Amino acid sequence: MKRLINLRPSIGAAVLLGLLPFLLLALLYGINSAERLHENPDDRLLPSLIQLVEGVKMVAINEDPRTGDIVLWADTAASLKRIGWAVGASALFGLGFGLLAGMLPYFRALGSPLVTTLSLIPPMAILPILFLAFGLDEFAKVMLIIIGIAPLLIRDLQARVLEIPAEMLIKAQSLGASSWQIGLRVVLPQVLPRLIDGVRLALGPAWLFLISAEAIAAEQGLGYRIFLVRRYMSMDIILPYVLWITLLAFVVDRLLYLLNRQCFPWLYSGKAGHK
Repeated sequence: MKRLINLRPSIGAAVLLGLLPFLLLALLYGINSAERLHENPDDRLLPSLIQLVEGVKMVAINEDPRTGDIVLWADTAASLKRIGWAVGASALFGLGFGLLAGMLPYFRALGSPLVTTLSLIPPMAILPILFLAFGLDEFAKVMLIIIGIAPLLIRDLQARVLEIPAEMLIKAQSLGASSWQIGLRVVLPQVLPRLIDGVRLALGPAWLFLISAEAIAAEQGLGYRIFLVRRYMSMDIILPYVLWITLLAFVVDRLLYLLNRQCFPWLYSGKAGHK
C-alpha cells in the first residue's frame, strides 16, 4: 500500500492544485461582492468585476490629465527603482560583511554584535529618524529598506560560511591557498546560492518597508497611490494595486529562483520539490 508521504502529483496536477485556492478565493470574493452590491448598490468595499476593470483602465490605460503620465506605470517605475537600489545594496553589504564575519574570527568578534543589534531594531520605529536625518527624498526610503534587510542577510550568510566543513578550508590551506583565494574559490561559490535565496526571502519585508515609506513621504509610487486613494474608499484602484504588487513580487521571486537553478544546478540535485 502506498503511503501519502510517497505520493507525488504530476506537473499538471500540481498546477491545478496550486490554482485551486486562488479560484476559491475569487469565487468567494465574487459571491460576497454580489451580495453586498445587491443590498447596497453604492457599496465600495467589494467592487464588482466591472468596477475593477474600470479601475484598472483608469490607472493602467488612461493618462493622468494633470501630469500626462499613465499612473500605474509611473508608480511601478518609481517603486521598482527604489526597491532595486535598496535590495541590490543590501545584497552587496550582506555578501561582503557575511563573508568577512564568517571567515575571519577577529572581524566576527568586532562586527557581529553590532549587526545582531541592528537586526533587532524595528525599522519602522526609526523611520522618523531617517526622514529627519536624510530628508524626504529617495535616499531615506532606500536606507529604510537597507536597514531592514541587510543585517538579516549578513547574519544568514555568516551562518552559511560557518557551516562549511573545516576540512575543506584545511585542505585548501594545505595546498597553499591564501585567505583571499580560500574566500574567492572555496567559500564564495557555496555562499552565492544562499545569498540569492536570502534575497528571495527578504523581498516580502522589503516591499513592506517600501510601501510604508511611500505612504508617509512620496509623490509617486505604488504605496503612495494606495494611501492616496484610500481616503476615498477607492477599492476599485486599491485592490488592483495590491494584486499588481503581489504579481511583481512573485515574478521577481521566480526569476531569482530560475537564476539560482541555472547558475548552481548542483544545489537542486535531489531536491525536485524545492521552490
